[in-house]
Amino acid sequence: MKVAKVKASTRKDKLEVSKPVEERKVGKRKAAVKADNSRLKWAKKTKLDKKDPNKPKRPATAFFVFLEEFRKTYKEEHPNEKAVSVVGKAGGGKWKSMSAAEKSPYEVKAAQKKSDYEKLMIAYNKKQVNSQNLHQMMKMMRKVGRKKMRTTRTTRTMMTESGMPCNLIM
Repeated sequence: MKVAKVKASTRKDKLEVSKPVEERKVGKRKAAVKADNSRLKWAKKTKLDKKDPNKPKRPATAFFVFLEEFRKTYKEEHPNEKAVSVVGKAGGGKWKSMSAAEKSPYEVKAAQKKSDYEKLMIAYNKKQVNSQNLHQMMKMMRKVGRKKMRTTRTTRTMMTESGMPCNLIM
C-alpha cells in the first residue's frame, strides 16, 4: 500500500486561515488594499463629523421651485396617485416641454432664494470665525493664565465681538 505524502501545515498557515479575510496575505497588493480601506474609513468619519445643524440649507433650483407648485396641482387632479416617482416624472416632463418664458418666473424666485442664502452664509461664516477666535482666546487663557495675559486692542475687539466681557482676561 502506498502512503500519500501530506504536506504538514505549519503554524503560519494555521494563523493565516484564522485571520479575517481583510487581513490575510493577498500578495503584492496587500498594502494597497489596506491603504484604500483606511482612507475610506477616514473619509467617512470626516464627512459625518463635519455636518453642522446650524448651517443654512442650500437654496432650491428653478426646477424644484416649479416642482413645489406642480405637486399641489397634480395631487388635486390625480388624488389616487400616491407614488412620489410618478409626480416627479410628470413634473420633469412638463418642465422639459416649457418654454424659457414660462420658466422665467421660477428662475426669478430661485435667484431670490439664492441671494438670501448667500446673505445667510456670510452671516454664518462670520459667526464661525468669531467662535474660532473665542476658542483660541480661551485656549490661550488656559495656557498662559488669566493674570499673566496682557490685553491688546485686537484681543479686546475679538472678545467684544464674540460677546465675552474684556474684564475676564485681565
